[in-house]
Amino acid sequence: MQQNIYYIRFALQFADKQIPELVNIFNSEVQSRGWTSMRAYHDQALIDEFINRGINISAISDGNSISFVHPIAYNLFENKLVLIS
Repeated sequence: MQQNIYYIRFALQFADKQIPELVNIFNSEVQSRGWTSMRAYHDQALIDEFINRGINISAISDGNSISFVHPIAYNLFENKLVLIS
């Protein structure tokens, strides 16, 4: 995604957050149906922060798209996101 000013702002905010806070932010977006370019920047910066921290995001990403259908939790021992059913 192009590094636009809104993406950068979100990325900087997320860089200062703890992992549980990032998980809560992700979960607040679950099932949200509204879509704007601002949300795209927000969501991409959030996912990029998980990736930058080396967290396995395979529970929500197939490498091409991200799913915000189910809430997630963080598994510290395996350093990965897991779906909450």
